[in-house]
Amino acid sequence: MPTHEVLNQSVPLPPFDAFRSDVALSEAIERGEGGWCGDRLSALGSIVGSPEIEELAREANRNPPELKAHDRFGHRIDEVTFHPSYHRLMALGKTHGVHSASWLRGGSPGAFVGRSGLHYLFVQAEYGVCCPLTMTHAVIPSLRKSPSVAATWEPRVLENAYDPRLVSADQKTGVTFGMAMTEKQGGSDVRTNTTVARPAPEGGVRLVGHKWFCSAPMSDAFLTLAQGPDGLTCYLVPRVLPDGTRNPLHIQRLKDKLGNRSNASSEIEYHETWAEPVGDPGRGVATIIEMVAQTRLDVATGSAAAMRQAVRYAIHHATHRSAFGATLIQQPLMRNVLADLALETEAAVALSFRIAAAFDRGRTDPGEAAFARVGTAIAKYWLAKRVIGLTAEALECHGGNGYAEDWPMARLYREAPLGSIWEGSGNVQCLDVLRAIHKSPASLAALWAELERPRGMDRRLDALLDSIKAELGDRETLQHRARRITERVALALQAGLLLRHAPPALAEAFLAGRLADGGLMYGNLPVGVDLDAILERTAAPA
Repeated sequence: MPTHEVLNQSVPLPPFDAFRSDVALSEAIERGEGGWCGDRLSALGSIVGSPEIEELAREANRNPPELKAHDRFGHRIDEVTFHPSYHRLMALGKTHGVHSASWLRGGSPGAFVGRSGLHYLFVQAEYGVCCPLTMTHAVIPSLRKSPSVAATWEPRVLENAYDPRLVSADQKTGVTFGMAMTEKQGGSDVRTNTTVARPAPEGGVRLVGHKWFCSAPMSDAFLTLAQGPDGLTCYLVPRVLPDGTRNPLHIQRLKDKLGNRSNASSEIEYHETWAEPVGDPGRGVATIIEMVAQTRLDVATGSAAAMRQAVRYAIHHATHRSAFGATLIQQPLMRNVLADLALETEAAVALSFRIAAAFDRGRTDPGEAAFARVGTAIAKYWLAKRVIGLTAEALECHGGNGYAEDWPMARLYREAPLGSIWEGSGNVQCLDVLRAIHKSPASLAALWAELERPRGMDRRLDALLDSIKAELGDRETLQHRARRITERVALALQAGLLLRHAPPALAEAFLAGRLADGGLMYGNLPVGVDLDAILERTAAPA
């Protein structure tokens, strides 16, 4: 129509290299000795930054998985079907080793840092697909608790091939793993699980029980918890038995979720389902926590990645949209908001990759291993919380367009809360932090060693460290204050990392905006902060 002339709208995000254009990520990779992965990161980064991947992500979320409980003849089949876009994304992640790179690198320096970079990039392609890839990566330490189980399954896990066929594992070119711990009566309190494991005549056990959340039910195998003869034990449940018959694992329904819609989450019923034990009998939590530690690290790096993607869209939109005689990015207040979001992302990258480096160094350094134990819970809690508000603010930068489903921010916004729930809620993380620092002298010592590294570099950080020490000394109301303490420790860690590694302008902005008397919302960086330096470092593709 004559009135429908399109003026002053943004333009599509052009192709970009999500690795080479991310200065904070590149520096974190080098700092953590992950440079060995540089070519792979650049290869994946250029794919992630393509319009084709954005369209695949949109299609995978617009066409969520469907449950086919029975075939047309009435036979129980318990299959989950996916849109072709999902399979293409899974194949991309597997081909680039998002699930395997750290283990194939062995004990070499920077193995986890390099692989965390791959995960960080792939989250920006599509977060939902990262769930099965994360669990497939994370299962290795738990499998190794039983060498015979690991000998069978680990080579299949580490294959960089995607094979969605529902056939026995020995016929597949690559497998994926899921997890089924949560029951409706217990939630995070898995020790109240009622699923029962009874010895099977042929060896192994038969499971009977219900799981309220089973992540990625189309996987080839699952780790699960059940009450065995010696107490709560970890078991491996294959989807298809070696003889080709389907293990009686019944998918009752798929969850209709707020976000993460490309990924299937389900309720399942074990009805004489065959499984084999993993780890020591009665030590199920200790066995599966090895997997949980890995997935929590992925939540931290994934939250940082989601922030980066949200900020990228916000800066791009503000660069191409005008109001009141200037582009949005030229407006002083919008500049403050965008710089603040970019600063938050920079700090998130620094913290999450510091934890990844501790996973690497902890193989030979007990102090780093102890820091990884407590630092993972801190980073998971803080970053999974911060990404929610940041994504909302980035959406608001788009105005009404951000709230429309045919723009990418609506999908990112729905995805943002997941990390705060997955692998333990915020309260669980904060209580884990208190438990680590009070029950493990090594963890407390390692945490303080890290916190004290920048001592003397800035009086504001020194004051924060002194106040944290005083708060930890008052044990009477510690649990009541667990979130406050964890938040302050996270801020201190981030401030120290930026002081030591980031350009001075960014470190000063963080200290002034987070440790001084700043506002509660983004966009409250004080006058005098170098917004140009922050935005130039995080500049969106032209």
